[in-house]
Amino acid sequence: MSNNNVRKITIERIQRLFRLAEQNLLVKPDLTDRYIDLARKIASRNRIHIPQEFKRRICHGCKKYLSPLTSHTRIRQTREPHITITCHNCGHINRIPLRGDTT
Repeated sequence: MSNNNVRKITIERIQRLFRLAEQNLLVKPDLTDRYIDLARKIASRNRIHIPQEFKRRICHGCKKYLSPLTSHTRIRQTREPHITITCHNCGHINRIPLRGDTT
């Protein structure tokens, strides 16, 4: 199997696990965390980065799924404008800079 096929299959599995995590968030939150853990293991085993859209849904402190139920999001203007995502499980704050293109 070529590297491109392995990469494609791995990303499809990660996407599927994140969809399942989102679907089971209200019903079984412990299963949601298991899906996220599996996605992280699959990515590391195949030496592939988790896509940024999914990576931002994982707490960098406790490695659990971030949703509106498990975190809160704020837009801050101090220093450089940025978005802060605070995890309710561990209290870790993740900051995402907002860059404005002037082109």
